[in-house]
Amino acid sequence: MRRALAVAALVGACSSQSSRTAVTEPAATSAPASAAVSASATAAAAAPANVEDAGAPPAEPEPSYDELVSALGIGAAGCTSLAGDARARCAIDERYAADPKAGALANELWAKWRIAPGVEAAHTMDGGYRGMIRIEPAVPVNADRKHIEWIALAMRDLDRFWSDLDALGPAHATKRYRFRPITLRFMRSMNGKRTPSAYAHDWTVAWNLAGSLHTSADAVRETLVHEIFHLNDRAHAAASEDWWSARTLGKDYDAIVRKCGTALACLAPYAPNGTIVRGGTYYAFQPGNGVVEYAAELMVRYYREQRAAMRKLPREKAFKCGPPENARAWDAMKDEFFGGVDVVPACGT
Repeated sequence: MRRALAVAALVGACSSQSSRTAVTEPAATSAPASAAVSASATAAAAAPANVEDAGAPPAEPEPSYDELVSALGIGAAGCTSLAGDARARCAIDERYAADPKAGALANELWAKWRIAPGVEAAHTMDGGYRGMIRIEPAVPVNADRKHIEWIALAMRDLDRFWSDLDALGPAHATKRYRFRPITLRFMRSMNGKRTPSAYAHDWTVAWNLAGSLHTSADAVRETLVHEIFHLNDRAHAAASEDWWSARTLGKDYDAIVRKCGTALACLAPYAPNGTIVRGGTYYAFQPGNGVVEYAAELMVRYYREQRAAMRKLPREKAFKCGPPENARAWDAMKDEFFGGVDVVPACGT
């Protein structure tokens, strides 16, 4: 789960190119899901049966029309006589009837990437020390259209990113990373709450229209990268585990925490990004977040560095060229999910 932003300026020194800033509070990775999926069910999130087959990518089944309508939260009775994509467009148009421009973007998400632009079910989630948080379904139309505009921009960028990686050659043929199709469920936290900004479960990302993280196209893009990684992290876990990252990155992560605690100066070389929790430490090492949040932040860093290298954008200092723990985490990430692809120049070059 990503977290609420606190200020507009980045606090910290490691990620000068990051769109993220300081945050108000840590967050658990698994938030309560929609009413149809209990919080306990997320611990058994569906992973492909062949997840241990290193040569097989995760299955990417397209959602059915019935699943789309369920996500949209409408009856779509007037669409039943249509067929194929026309029926899907009809249902999406019905949900987004209040704002045809937003509807066009919702249709793009479905047509290009089979992303169901739905709504979250109303429920009350236990926010821990933040208290109980009421979640209500919401549609990103009119004043909230910017959310679906930014998400569409993000998906276009991510589509290009994966295409660029695919063009690098046969080494990428064994990539095991899924960024589509997924379900988006828009919602709004009530009673003045602005958190959680997003959470992920079961190939679904819930998106808070009141989330204080969502301040720019760049922030939205990196939030999607972060949340979609959580879905892949879960899918790559062994049958007896919840997360790939716990098994693979946990030993080094725990050693770093034992060494540094929450001391910013000590943690700085190990932090994938410069986001700092207000009154706390780097988000990747904030107590209570654990290695799964470190891993999602590492994915954001991998994405940002590969993107900059492929597009000849200004580059930050290579994360892998820091302490040995960084290099081991970087190698594990690229080998597990991306067929070993790394276009960032070697250290010392």
